[in-house]
Amino acid sequence: MNDTIRIERLPLGIRLLHALRKDPDWSTITPEELITFRDKANRVAAARFSRVITGLPDRGAEIRWQEVTLPDRVLRVRVYRPSAGDGGTGLPLVLHVHGGGFVGTAAQCDWANSHLAARLPAVVVSVEHRLLAPGTPLADAVDDGWDVLRHVVQHAAEWGIDPARIAVAGESTGGLIAALAAIRAKASGLHLRAQVLINPACDLTETMYDYPSIAQHAHSPMLTVSKLRLFQRLAVPAGTDRRAVSPMHAADLSGLAPALVVVPTIDPVADQGRRYAERLREFDTPATLTEYPGAPHAFITLPGVVPQAKVARAEITEFLRGRLAGAQSAAAEPTEAQAR
Repeated sequence: MNDTIRIERLPLGIRLLHALRKDPDWSTITPEELITFRDKANRVAAARFSRVITGLPDRGAEIRWQEVTLPDRVLRVRVYRPSAGDGGTGLPLVLHVHGGGFVGTAAQCDWANSHLAARLPAVVVSVEHRLLAPGTPLADAVDDGWDVLRHVVQHAAEWGIDPARIAVAGESTGGLIAALAAIRAKASGLHLRAQVLINPACDLTETMYDYPSIAQHAHSPMLTVSKLRLFQRLAVPAGTDRRAVSPMHAADLSGLAPALVVVPTIDPVADQGRRYAERLREFDTPATLTEYPGAPHAFITLPGVVPQAKVARAEITEFLRGRLAGAQSAAAEPTEAQAR
């Protein structure tokens, strides 16, 4: 920690949004109230009028919802592809997981994901994972992310992707899920080229509230400690092994895909991102840490009110372009290890 405390000011748009928005009492919210709040928030996030805040999709990408049929469930995914005639088949895959935890939708990430699809170019598949609720812990959302990744890789030719050029990405809870997917990928023999973790939550254990940024930004507009406490209660109910869904405490982080860790500085979980980048390096996994002073949690989904979002999107695009470069793999189908 520096001896001098740096005072940062949030963008005006975020301050105005915070003044207009009224969150529920997270400590007393009932399951019924949570569902009502979640449904309303997701409708707003997906609405066209919200794009003044969440950003207009890139015109060079086509966006549509699609279903992925897994052995025990069907999941929706939001698929972004370069417009017809741009990129062809055998494109890189970016498996994306949106943030929010107990709220959120893939549609809120159209601005960044459509840009990646058009400009890399790549196929971006964003998982509409199960949201946290009583009876739906984080482990379910983690499985959703991993199972969709495996499904798309196993059916690479159908999806028009190159199974040798794969990256995972996510923000907040989605960053945690992407980090765990990278760990699972190594264990299963699936080779990833990159992982992009944006303001990730990486530690849900008893040490979750010990990081200095938690106290420093406990009442930040986009994420508060009271909201984090509800998130933790839903994500890891009593009796759950918190370490199993905390990449910070993984026993072995060696040999993972190179990581870009993006940290906004006005964020309670900023120190979790910083520390996770350090842990990756301790295991000799390449990790680039970039901080965005004055940016709040979830800023990459708020380009209309956070100027730093555009710079971060450009950095992410260039990182993935470098990691995903290369000719299409010789085999149209994944290896046996990749398919597992």
